[in-house]
Amino acid sequence: MSCVSQSTGQIQCKVFDSLLNLNSTLQATRALMVVGILLGVIAIFVATVGMKCMKCLEDDEVQKIRMAVIGGVIFLLAGLAILVATAWYGNRIVKEFYDPMTPVNARYEFGQALFTGWAAASLCLLGGALLCCSCPQKTTSYPTPRPYPKPAPSSGKDYV
Repeated sequence: MSCVSQSTGQIQCKVFDSLLNLNSTLQATRALMVVGILLGVIAIFVATVGMKCMKCLEDDEVQKIRMAVIGGVIFLLAGLAILVATAWYGNRIVKEFYDPMTPVNARYEFGQALFTGWAAASLCLLGGALLCCSCPQKTTSYPTPRPYPKPAPSSGKDYV
């Protein structure tokens, strides 16, 4: 809604007729939030397949760990999309708040949705980083061990 406050104290609000009528910054942040939410849902499903307690891909342990890492990467992408959207909108709020041309009654402040977005972004980034830490161990190829030379049979005179 777009609200206007009259000098008499009366407030008139008008519903936006179209999403395309919104500010481009608001449209972009909404799109980033939708992308972040969709990526988060996909990451939940992919990471669930890679969990050790699940029966999926039980035969191939390396593939199972790779699925967990892929889920972690998708969580990181979701967290970045959410973080960019909330930081961008927060920056817009700060700029408009300190703009002297913005009327006092039209200034926004940080609200619960912005703090919830920052918390969600940090949890997605933390979860993605923890899942990415479960990378499969690379098998190191050591040279074939050489047997120790066998000692010569003793002649019965062992010196200490």
